[in-house]
Amino acid sequence: MGAGHDHGDGHSHGPTLSKDAPKDERRSKERAIAIAAILTGGFMGAEVVGGLISGSLALLADAGHMLTDFASLILAWLAFRLARRPADWKRTYGFDRFSVLAAFVNGLSLFAIAIWILIEAVQRLRDPSEVLGGLMLWVAVGGLVVNILAFWVLSRAEGDNLNVRAAALHVMGDLLGSVAAIIASLVIIWTGWTPIDPILSVVVVTLILRSAWAVVRESGHILLEGAPRGFDARAISSDLEASVLGVERAHHVHAWSITQERPMATLEIDLEAGADAHVVKRAVKARVQELSGVDHVTVEISDRDQAEDTPESRH
Repeated sequence: MGAGHDHGDGHSHGPTLSKDAPKDERRSKERAIAIAAILTGGFMGAEVVGGLISGSLALLADAGHMLTDFASLILAWLAFRLARRPADWKRTYGFDRFSVLAAFVNGLSLFAIAIWILIEAVQRLRDPSEVLGGLMLWVAVGGLVVNILAFWVLSRAEGDNLNVRAAALHVMGDLLGSVAAIIASLVIIWTGWTPIDPILSVVVVTLILRSAWAVVRESGHILLEGAPRGFDARAISSDLEASVLGVERAHHVHAWSITQERPMATLEIDLEAGADAHVVKRAVKARVQELSGVDHVTVEISDRDQAEDTPESRH
């Protein structure tokens, strides 16, 4: 910006999880993703074979979940690895945004899985096929154990990270799929009623779609440079004009997020006559941080007040 540009002290465009978050927090999330990927990928083959042999759509649907989950977990892991790279002159904010893109892709993939399962379920209901309940039960129990372990690992590391949350949702879908497969296999063993298999597959799909939509909506909001949660530009502008001494007008208020943990804001202010630009900037930054929780705030003095700006505030 111009001479009135002021980032303030302590801000960095590098790929940090948040201003004060330790690096080992990022590493722990990355490690959790890797463990979940190993667990999911390791059992996926067994579930595919079991689903094909037993003829169970619930198992094949769960295996389909696991296949996309494995790919999604690898993508999430790569996002963390890529985010380690430092910012450069081309990408001044670093590579953190890739994790949001990974969350968006993972969320969309859940919808693709849901459509496939719904189509398969309708076909199975129209043309029921034999299902080997015993084999289906043992494979489903094994899948449940694996999914519980993977979900436990991810839930411990989730926090507010969209990338980890999207991965956890994939695993939760698998977990619910395994539960549905167990219930379906027991019903088939006891009653021989095979339609329970596709019916429970559809139930699982409906349970995970709501959460999938939440991830897609939130990650899409970040990718579209939407304001961070709780940031109201109109309210902040009015508050600054009413509460900060020396601010005549606050305008051009913009806020966005690099990732869910890295919100940022910029704004322009008109100074009252005789106001000290440097003092007012500090007060504005502190007030915006107090109101919104955004700790990276850039304040610009309007052109008409540039002559009153001090050399200390120039960037």
